[in-house]
Amino acid sequence: MISVRGALRARGESVRLNMGPLIDMVFLLLIFFVATTSFVKEAGIDVQRSEAATATVRERSNIMIGVSESGEVFWQGKRIDLRSTRAFVERALAEDPGSGVIVVADRRSETGVIIQVMDQCRLAGAVNVSLAAERLGD
Repeated sequence: MISVRGALRARGESVRLNMGPLIDMVFLLLIFFVATTSFVKEAGIDVQRSEAATATVRERSNIMIGVSESGEVFWQGKRIDLRSTRAFVERALAEDPGSGVIVVADRRSETGVIIQVMDQCRLAGAVNVSLAAERLGD
């Protein structure tokens, strides 16, 4: 059997390892994992959700809007004005037209504010507007 290293050393040549294809493969794997990873967007506030026996889990990407106990509206961790909710939802629906909107409201928040937020979402063109709840018994 012929030894490649032995033959190269006999001629005085050094063995070189080409790192280019290895680096290319690492970048391709990185791009693949970044492209296939789904990132979860939260409403940006910590709320105590109401419980419901009929609560279901949504698998599709959703637009999350938070309503705090004091009636403040949050979008991706930032406090926004209730009147600007429509513009934020329109922008998010332009990026992903099939998304539904989930209003994550604290159980002690006022119903009137929640209804106004849901109304702004529907005026923005959202077809599927839901209210987040925890499944009873979980």
